[in-house]
Amino acid sequence: MTPDSVTVALRPLRPGDEAAAVRWAADPVFCRAVDWTPGLSARVVRRHWQAIIAAQEAAFRRWGVTVNGELVGYADLGRIGPDGAELGIALGDRAQWGRGVAFGACRDLLTLAWAAGLPRVTAHVHAPNARSHALMRRLGMREEGHANPETYGGQVVAVTRYVILNPEGTEL
Repeated sequence: MTPDSVTVALRPLRPGDEAAAVRWAADPVFCRAVDWTPGLSARVVRRHWQAIIAAQEAAFRRWGVTVNGELVGYADLGRIGPDGAELGIALGDRAQWGRGVAFGACRDLLTLAWAAGLPRVTAHVHAPNARSHALMRRLGMREEGHANPETYGGQVVAVTRYVILNPEGTEL
């Protein structure tokens, strides 16, 4: 749970946010956790993030996660379509891990998904990622089977698919 003095919020990404991504990319522990290529140059990371910030894709939306106004990570709705979307979350500032920040951001992301009329949201979690499994359960998501195995932490691991339905019952 986040302390009372901590305000977690989502906001649109904006020019300049790529500087935070460059800092996150310098952390090999973070890179392994989110499957970023470790050791990329700041220039490569900056260009990649500038493209994400400038993108206006109907099927993919990324927001910045802030704590007390400071950008500490990002949250996504990807594969957006009539059947729903896929949730993603990453906190680049490891000082925020385990503090309830991801829960607050994902709760807000689900609110946005429901307001947009999406009928369901899914998430894929690598088997060894105990914190993400706990987060999905805390959000009220339930296991819905498995996705194809993926590389995580340098090993191919099982992937669990979670789902939550729009509480307004708009599932098609």
